[in-house]
Amino acid sequence: MERTLLLVDDEQNIVSALTRLFRRDGYRILTANGGSEGLALLAQNKVGVILSDQRMPEMSGSEFLSQVKALYPDTVRIMLSGYTDLSSVTDAINRGAIYRFLTKPWEDDLLRENVQQAFEHYEMAYENERLKSELTEANARLAATNQGLEQRVEETSLESAQQVTVLNVAHEVLDALPLGVLGVGDEGLVAVANRVAVGVLETLSPLPLVGAFASARLPREMLDCLEQVGRTGQEARGVMEAGAGQGQWEIIGSRIGLASEGRGYVLVMIPAGAPE
Repeated sequence: MERTLLLVDDEQNIVSALTRLFRRDGYRILTANGGSEGLALLAQNKVGVILSDQRMPEMSGSEFLSQVKALYPDTVRIMLSGYTDLSSVTDAINRGAIYRFLTKPWEDDLLRENVQQAFEHYEMAYENERLKSELTEANARLAATNQGLEQRVEETSLESAQQVTVLNVAHEVLDALPLGVLGVGDEGLVAVANRVAVGVLETLSPLPLVGAFASARLPREMLDCLEQVGRTGQEARGVMEAGAGQGQWEIIGSRIGLASEGRGYVLVMIPAGAPE
């Protein structure tokens, strides 16, 4: 954002001195010799900070800055005048027309510092308004999106309920199988384990199965099947010995994801001697 500073004073030598002082700070500087000329410049330029004298013949500084506040409230308004003018600007200060009152003769560094702070104040207020506007627009877009989502939810609520029912039935069927079934994701986590698989593998380790890494919970025979399927993409078989007298189980490993969005492996456990 370009920093534009408006200097208003009826004394040309003061305007020239201030222009030389602030030129080193890189501001775009506009000058006016009175309030009317200052208002005309404001109508054509976006000004961040105004530095105005109080004693001017046509229009006093407090009158000028009061009009500026009404027309361009975002500008930061500074009055520069003598101590003797303090009583005449008190009302303007109380009405908020003046951001800061500085006295003549001024100290260069102090004046530059105050103008620098005034621009920072202006830019912070400008940024806050910009962010507020963006937030308002974002909220409006979010409200429209939410409305669309609510409509979509209403349209698909029955479909979702049916899908949940189907999923529950599928889980129940899976648990009722006399075979062990394990699902392992590509990242190596055990995602699914039916009742038989959990019962058999608990004889080897009592630790939780679902959510654990296959490498930490599955026996070597199962891991070998997974490795072979991953390497060849083909079905792999093996045999494992279960604990607690459950005997041998044949293992069949396959890749999943060809007909669904799932990515990973399925291991089927068949009691040794059972027909396939």
